[in-house]
Amino acid sequence: MADASGHISTISSHSAFDELLASTRYVIVDFYADWCGPCKMIAPHFLKLASTYAIPGFLAFAKVNVDNVGSVAQKYGVAAMPTFMFFKDGKQVAVNGNAIIQGANLPTLSAAAEKMGRLAKEKAEAAADENAYKDLRV
Repeated sequence: MADASGHISTISSHSAFDELLASTRYVIVDFYADWCGPCKMIAPHFLKLASTYAIPGFLAFAKVNVDNVGSVAQKYGVAAMPTFMFFKDGKQVAVNGNAIIQGANLPTLSAAAEKMGRLAKEKAEAAADENAYKDLRV
């Protein structure tokens, strides 16, 4: 379920998380808690990154409330908030040498989002070119 901006998926169940990973090439996930001060501090920045880089089907930004969807947080060993993780084709990956970012480290998160955004844009453009080529052959 996307937030009011339409740029961030708010994960409400383990199956919703799995569906997002299956349907999107790259995913950046913010594991947070409502009571977490650093989570509240970085939230508007995460939204700005999502509004800048999200591409439907290619790069999604998601928020997982660890108190509401603890099974997802537990599966990935989340012990501190905020924790940011990166996924490609449903598997956790490292971006710029970071498999996870713990804490509100905006410079590191921004660099990872920029890199994933660039990769997603390349994939989206390649898919659009392929679709245009298929249309020409019809």
